[in-house]
Amino acid sequence: MKFLFASDSFKGSLTSERITEILTETARKNFPGCETVGFPVADGGEGTAAAVTAAVNGTMESVVVHGPLGEKITAVYGKISEKSAIIEMAAASGLPLILPDKRNPLKTTSVGTGEMLCDALDKGFRDISIAIGGSATNDGGMGAMTALGIRFLDENGNKLEGTGEDLEKVASIDMSGLHPAVSQTVFTVMCDVNNPLTGENGAVYTFAEQKGADEEKKKQLEAGMQNYAKVIRKQFGIDANAIPGAGAAGGLGAALKVFLKADLKSGIETVLDLISFDSALEGTDLVITGEGCMDWQSAFGKVPGGVGLRCKSRGIPVIAIVGGMGKNARKMYEYGISSIISTVNAPMSVEEAMQRAEELYTDAADRVFRMLKI
Repeated sequence: MKFLFASDSFKGSLTSERITEILTETARKNFPGCETVGFPVADGGEGTAAAVTAAVNGTMESVVVHGPLGEKITAVYGKISEKSAIIEMAAASGLPLILPDKRNPLKTTSVGTGEMLCDALDKGFRDISIAIGGSATNDGGMGAMTALGIRFLDENGNKLEGTGEDLEKVASIDMSGLHPAVSQTVFTVMCDVNNPLTGENGAVYTFAEQKGADEEKKKQLEAGMQNYAKVIRKQFGIDANAIPGAGAAGGLGAALKVFLKADLKSGIETVLDLISFDSALEGTDLVITGEGCMDWQSAFGKVPGGVGLRCKSRGIPVIAIVGGMGKNARKMYEYGISSIISTVNAPMSVEEAMQRAEELYTDAADRVFRMLKI
C-alpha cells in the first residue's frame, strides 16, 4: 500500500509539515509496512517558498533588503537546485511587514522584491519562480524593477524612486541598465488572479483598499496606473491590460511580464511541478490532501483543487481532510476529491477547533485509516 500526502497548512493552527508528520505516523500505525510519501505544499501564497524548499530538501538563502517602507530587513528565499530558486514577494514587500496604521500604497515600494531577485541572479540562479501573493505595494512593480537596474524617469529626466505616488510622474523608461543576467534567466510567476492592470477590476480598485488606500488615494493611484500603462504601451507596444494577472501584487505582475518576459502560471500548478508531484504519484494507491476550510473556491488555484485534478487524470482516489466545509464544498467531487472528512468531531467554536487542531486532525486521520482497513 502506498499513500501520498500533500495538504496545505491550516492557517494559524497547523503547518503543512506537521500535517504530513501526523498522516505518516497514523498511516504506519494502521498499515504497518506501508509506503508513505509526504510533501509540504502551498498554493503560491504565504509559505510557498518554505514549503517547496523543504519538499525538495533545499536550503534557504538570506539577504538584507529594503522593506515596503524603505526600512532594512532580512529576507529569505529558497535554493531548490544549483540553478533554481523560489522567491516569495511577501518576504520583502508583504503586507504583514507594516503595522495597519502605517499602510499607505502611495508610499510603499516593491524594491525589496527586486533586491531579492538581484541577489538570486548574482548567485547564479537562472530559473527563478516568484510567488507574488500578500503584497503591501501598488507601485506597478517599479520598485522591484528599479532594483534590477531599470530607470523610471519623469518629464525632466529625473529618476523616480518607484513608489505608488511615482506612477503618475512616469514619462519614460530606460532599460539600458537592466541586470545582464535577466536575458539568460527563466522567470515563472505564481499568480492565481486574472485582474488587468487598470480599471474597476484592476490593481487599484481590487486590492489597494486592503493596503491602506482610501477613496482619494485610490483615485490618485488609478490615475497613476493609467499613466504607467500608457507609457508602457507607447514605448514598448504592449497593452498591459491585455495581460491576465497584470494587476496582481499591485501591478508587479505587469512589470515581471513586460520587463523580465516572465511566464504567469497558477501557483499550485507551479508548486506541483517544482516538487515533481506527478513522478511521486507512480504506484500510489491513495492521496490525502486538505486545507483549513474547503468550499467551492478550493477548485480555483488552491491546493486541494490542484492535487485533485492531477490525481483524477490518473484514476487515483483522493481524500481531503479539512478543518471545515464551507459553501458548495461538495463541488470538489467534480475536481478529483473522492471524499471530504472534517476534523471537527463535536459542537465547538472556531477558536476551540484551532486550539485543538493537532488533536482533532490526528483523530480525523485515524478515522480515515481505520475506515480504509475495513
